[in-house]
Amino acid sequence: MGAVTSRPHEPGGHETRAAQKALMLLEAVAQLGSGATARDISSLSGIPPATAYRLLNLLVADGFLVRVSDLSGFALGRRTRELAGEVGAPAAEDFSTAHAVVEQLRARVRFGIFVASYADDRVRLVDRDPDHELAGESVIRTHLHASAIGKLLLSHRPGLEPRGPLRPLTGRTIVEPDTLAAELSRIRESGIAHEVDEIRVGRSALAVPLRDSRMTVIGCIAAIGRTGRVNSDDEELAGLLRTYAERIVAEIMA
Repeated sequence: MGAVTSRPHEPGGHETRAAQKALMLLEAVAQLGSGATARDISSLSGIPPATAYRLLNLLVADGFLVRVSDLSGFALGRRTRELAGEVGAPAAEDFSTAHAVVEQLRARVRFGIFVASYADDRVRLVDRDPDHELAGESVIRTHLHASAIGKLLLSHRPGLEPRGPLRPLTGRTIVEPDTLAAELSRIRESGIAHEVDEIRVGRSALAVPLRDSRMTVIGCIAAIGRTGRVNSDDEELAGLLRTYAERIVAEIMA
């Protein structure tokens, strides 16, 4: 008798139906938007709740969906956006997967630790330090030249450099275009941005970039605290931020 030739595994009817249901769930999440609940997804897709919840968990485990930060619902994951050709900076929900890593850093320092996303060339704080209030958050988003977080974004997005007069938020805010250009060049070379009394008197910060596998800057992690406690030349703190920046990226890109 001749040798039996093995045939490639072909998906059976059950596997095909499961795949179809998974696609229906992804479509439902896309229609409902970020934060869609399992109940709403089940209702829109027409898939029974028990089956929907099981498949939703499998899709989260495989990276096609992510849970929103408060665990109340779901959003499309990075793998789904890659399939759709939307490769770029991670969505805010992706950063939630690195929250435990950020908390480990917070336990090691006495400053506020904040993570920002640069998706769509805008600053968005995606992980705020619950023990350190950050006054003037809206100013960070609207006056990029005045903060470490904003200057780091400007240094890697030349097209965003402000035109015309810059607003002085304090007496230390950089408002001269040539001075700002030199500062942004220094940030690109050193890989670290700092501010000292520039957005608020008495507050300083250090920020280092989060880079994806293509070395594109997708966000940053910043230490923010009182001037004199956060020092712009603190190499130990800068090194610690860089170490955790790598760990955060590894988590959100997994």
